[in-house]
Amino acid sequence: MWKKGRVYKPVENMDVSAASKEEYIQEKVLVPRAFGILLKFFSWALETWIIGSVVMFIIKWGNMIPEFFTYAHIKEPPMYYPKFPEEEFDEQDVIYMHPDSTAQEKATQVLNCLMDCTSRKKTENEPFFRRWTIRDFSRAYVSGEVTPTEVAERFLSAVEQSIKHSPQMFIFISYNSVDILKQAAESTSRYKRGEPLSVLDGVPIAVKDEIDCLPYPTTGGTKWLHKVRKVTGDSTCIKQLRACGAVLVGKTNMHELGVGTTGINPHYGATRNPYDTERISGGSSSGSAAAVSAGLCPATLGVDGGGSVRMPAALCGVTGFKPTYGRLCHSGVLPLNWTVGMLGILASSVEDVLIVYAAIVGHSLSKSVSLPPHIRLPLLEKSEGIRDLKLAKYTKWFDDCEDAVRSACYKALNLIKLHYGCEILEVTLPELEEMRRAHYITIGCECDSSFSHDFKNVGLAKSGGDARVQLSAYSSFSSREFLNAQRHKSRQMHFHMEIFKKASVIVTPTTGRTAYPIQKDALKYGEIDYGNSAELMRYQLAGNFLGLPAITIPVGYDASGMPIGLQFIGRPWSEATLLRLACATEVLHYQEYKQPKVLYNLLK
Repeated sequence: MWKKGRVYKPVENMDVSAASKEEYIQEKVLVPRAFGILLKFFSWALETWIIGSVVMFIIKWGNMIPEFFTYAHIKEPPMYYPKFPEEEFDEQDVIYMHPDSTAQEKATQVLNCLMDCTSRKKTENEPFFRRWTIRDFSRAYVSGEVTPTEVAERFLSAVEQSIKHSPQMFIFISYNSVDILKQAAESTSRYKRGEPLSVLDGVPIAVKDEIDCLPYPTTGGTKWLHKVRKVTGDSTCIKQLRACGAVLVGKTNMHELGVGTTGINPHYGATRNPYDTERISGGSSSGSAAAVSAGLCPATLGVDGGGSVRMPAALCGVTGFKPTYGRLCHSGVLPLNWTVGMLGILASSVEDVLIVYAAIVGHSLSKSVSLPPHIRLPLLEKSEGIRDLKLAKYTKWFDDCEDAVRSACYKALNLIKLHYGCEILEVTLPELEEMRRAHYITIGCECDSSFSHDFKNVGLAKSGGDARVQLSAYSSFSSREFLNAQRHKSRQMHFHMEIFKKASVIVTPTTGRTAYPIQKDALKYGEIDYGNSAELMRYQLAGNFLGLPAITIPVGYDASGMPIGLQFIGRPWSEATLLRLACATEVLHYQEYKQPKVLYNLLK
């Protein structure tokens, strides 16, 4: 009976309207939590040929892989890279920027997009909490209130405090005091001459340890990968930030090889959530999210392969953004997963996301997608165009989350509707469970193809238990399962594009739950907890699997004070629409933002 695969009807016969009869399947993850010695034994068992094959067969069967993939009958052809329809829509209230403009030109041009109300100086007596922004740093440097060198010194002192904090925050894998002070001194000299390179000059920005940035090795959160892959230069995005004068302050911690959602790394420590240091920060861009949340940087870079930017951003109460697949150049980024993993930005505000995005956006080196001839940046102060937006919501999916998350997200949605008049359009998104598993198969096969040889020869004995389990699972997928996963990509692209014919944006919670406590039994070897991971990843996978742009902004807190995020998913190349809508949503909530328990003030 287990060999009977599902027969999928052609996509043209599927209905994505609210009246659709398509079934919503709630996630059923049949893998128990494993930790400590049990996790070590589980990883060993999976790496043993006979036992591992039997265990993986049981896990696949229990998670419906044979029914959905191995023996499924799917008419649609595989789609290996996201294939988008020709651009046929206009975005209101934008400025156009040529992708071949220099990083300095783009960082200067973006200033025309920013809101005047956010350029005011923050005061200590404000009745609400607001993190320092990029323009706060720039204004302080221009006025002479503080220099980049003084900020760099305060940054280094704050990092030392985070290391001494109990429990240790574990935000950075590596940072180089001499290099940071050298960059800051050069920036200070430019400000003294009245010649800053851009609004980013002297601003501290941290980088996920999945992105090449000299003088640091790129570890991918491991103890071995940097020994088989040497860094010979900066990634393209880092070159662009350096050209704008940004001070690159080090490599942030991440879940090992990006294969988990907690940010618990057995080699470099569990990154702690600044809102509650006994809770997870989310993964895999855990250190990048915590650095922004704790005030160490107004913006950081991450990489998003399965919500790895948006998830930790939501859990740590900051903004997280990933553009359309192909919008940013990935040269110098670890090729962990090349069709679903994309550069992303985590920042203190939508404005800061936009500034960094403008500086690093440009033509991708990839030939797999056809890029629009221009980049559109939103005029954030223009909220009139938001009134015309239609927000698609699949209620059964939207409601499949914790009560606190659901309540905060509905409150935010109602505020958007009340203040801007946006129409909420009820839709159906079929086969979401298939998409979740198809994404897992895809990201797993790509990661296995990238590093399986080096992992088996060099990394196996040096890796944490959860990474070893994940790599064993990744290596178990067959060519038939991979190809059928790509057939599901064709189907999902069709469903989403049908919805985008009617709506501008799909709205969801960012995560199905808030950050949960770190279990001490997971600290030494890591943990496998697919149940919680599924809740954290529930809403984010279309952004990766289909390459769609997506953004999360904080919209509330649960009873324990842990942040909650709302996510907007856009049609291909609609970054301007997403950023403007996110900014308008942020305006409705920023007076309610709460200060994290761990916060460092670099401009005081």
